[in-house]
Amino acid sequence: MQNVEQNSKTIADIIEETTNKVVGISKLKNTGSSIFSKSTESELGLGTGIIVTENGYILSNEHVTGEKYSKCYITLENGQTYDGTVAWSDSNLDLSLTKINAKNLEYVTLGDSNQIRVGESVYAIGNPIGYEFRRTVTSGIISAKNRTIKIDEEEKASYMTDLIQTDATINPGNSGGPLIYPNGEVIGITTVKISSAEGIGFAIPINIIKPIIESFKTTNDFEEATIGIYAYDKEVIPYINSSTTTNFLSANLSFDKGIYVAQITKNGPSDKTNLQEGDIITSIDGKELNTMNDLREYIYTKKPKEEVILKVIRGKINKEIKITLGTKN
Repeated sequence: MQNVEQNSKTIADIIEETTNKVVGISKLKNTGSSIFSKSTESELGLGTGIIVTENGYILSNEHVTGEKYSKCYITLENGQTYDGTVAWSDSNLDLSLTKINAKNLEYVTLGDSNQIRVGESVYAIGNPIGYEFRRTVTSGIISAKNRTIKIDEEEKASYMTDLIQTDATINPGNSGGPLIYPNGEVIGITTVKISSAEGIGFAIPINIIKPIIESFKTTNDFEEATIGIYAYDKEVIPYINSSTTTNFLSANLSFDKGIYVAQITKNGPSDKTNLQEGDIITSIDGKELNTMNDLREYIYTKKPKEEVILKVIRGKINKEIKITLGTKN
């Protein structure tokens, strides 16, 4: 919700303030300034990011910046370009944090993506094609919450879950840009777009990345804990059951709450406990779990070697299982 100070500003004022904190990202330093360049968007790695800390951390998509330790180039609103190094990334979330050597930067305000409602107005900001169309603003509404997308790459299927769906226009170069409320709060990071349908774009909820941003902001580091499982929430199950490439889930599998443990990492933290494949985890340390992002968001607040307590349903039996978190490689 907007406060009194924000109510005195127009939407144009707020969008202008936000666009000043939006950056351009490229994997090549000299990309030229023309959209008629023979190099394609994917070759150049053109994309968008946002400044999230005053000490130079840039939030974007992993497919824009590259994986951890990758190099890319960050161009600020004033035209200054910095060398960037990816400090953290996650391919499952398609998110990354890139560090540039800069201080006293103005940064965006992060909203609460757990409180969003279908029908609310939103704006997407990004660099949809290239230099000439940098910081393009489009408007729309939140069309749906907790959407799941199946992505087929190199004959391998993956799933992005808990996405925000919007009809704000999102083109490839928008990737990594902010989805904002009219008060300027960032509630999501735009990502993949369904090319076969008009007016369907997606954003990753901002809450998932908040603990990581805060850790880098205060310590310039983030020690990532892991529970050592591969799991699905109920929104993914229909995709799995309809797939011709997977058959390890029961065709009749369904559940109302929790997340389904599909695989336990060998020699990982959960492998040393009574947790079993096929279990449904309903809560962790009393926090209810219904999506994989619920689990990720909580684990990101913990450190390796800390203990968590899972509540688990196994058939008609309820169990509590204690797990000591490991370090994610």
